[in-house]
Amino acid sequence: MKQAMEQTELRYWIALNSINPILGARRANQLLQHFTNPQDLFDAGTLAWQALGLTALACEALAKPDWSAVDATLLWLEAGHHGVLCRDEPDYPPLLAEIADSPFLLYYKGDPLFFDRQQLAMVGSRNPTRNGYETAYDLAAGAAKLGFTITSGMALGIDAAAHQGALSAGGVTIAVAGTGLDIIYPSKNKDLESQIESEGLIISEFPLGTKPLGRNFPLRNRIISGLSRGVIVVEAALKSGSLITARQALEQGRDVFAIPGSIHNPTSRGCHWLLRQGAKLVENIGDILEEFDLRLSQTEFDYGEHVSAAGMANLDVGYRKVLEAVDYDPTHVDQVIDRSGLTADVVCSMLLVLELQNFVHITSAGQYCRTRASRDGVNESVCGTGYG
Repeated sequence: MKQAMEQTELRYWIALNSINPILGARRANQLLQHFTNPQDLFDAGTLAWQALGLTALACEALAKPDWSAVDATLLWLEAGHHGVLCRDEPDYPPLLAEIADSPFLLYYKGDPLFFDRQQLAMVGSRNPTRNGYETAYDLAAGAAKLGFTITSGMALGIDAAAHQGALSAGGVTIAVAGTGLDIIYPSKNKDLESQIESEGLIISEFPLGTKPLGRNFPLRNRIISGLSRGVIVVEAALKSGSLITARQALEQGRDVFAIPGSIHNPTSRGCHWLLRQGAKLVENIGDILEEFDLRLSQTEFDYGEHVSAAGMANLDVGYRKVLEAVDYDPTHVDQVIDRSGLTADVVCSMLLVLELQNFVHITSAGQYCRTRASRDGVNESVCGTGYG
């Protein structure tokens, strides 16, 4: 990518990126249109900057860039799998270039060739329900099998599920970081970050050393949506970063998809609000393909949604009765007792066995919900280390 660019020219691009928090992406893009390249901008001088309406702080930053930090970044770029992509290069993602506040520089770890693939973004709660996590995992895996690159923000919860689902299917995933790429955030996703770097791509517009500041994540979200053809929201509260991403997607002319949930689940209310605003309701990958005017057979997109008798075959009548009394949303044990007609001791004993066999999952509030294993007969957990 940057091998063809002269080192001096690259230093000015990185120097401009280092003061981007002061200028902002939109203002920096306007300046680059005026001066053509970063070096001309830095060489213009204070009078020219003031004539363009730059603040005293911005003028001071342009007059005294931190060249030691620039040199440290150049050293970081020499490591394997590290690189930088500027907006004037032909390999810059064309969809991202369309947005008004597109980042003029992207740092990356991994293979930048993955930018060329069609992307679907997936975002949602950092503290999802078990079913929300599994839904995101399954949907990402299904989309990845069809050739979509899954793009998300590497946060705990739904983001992690999306990345892991894509990787589990042998697909590609792109993580957009809200920090400098020399910082792993959240630290619980260290192993996931390493896997994405080796099998996918991690990108950031933020200079090295940028810490996880709250104001940076909405900025990060515009890149997630800007890279993608559509954004899928899986479990989101009414006031959440996921809804910010959805709003940015609409402003960018992207499709927005939402997965409905229980009316009793607070993390479904954001999705329901989006649906009322006109977002496309999604139950499976076929709903997304339909919006893109693509077609698959029922067999191809109905993954993970069928009810297999295999998982139930080894359960006797009593256990099946208890399992059928548990919803996919959190269910209180008293409801299971009422629905099954069995005694409390028997129900509690059977729920323990069903939990050990991964047919049900107990929430932090002590309620039970059915797992994917109870639906399709696969007795294995998919949550991994990223579960929020």
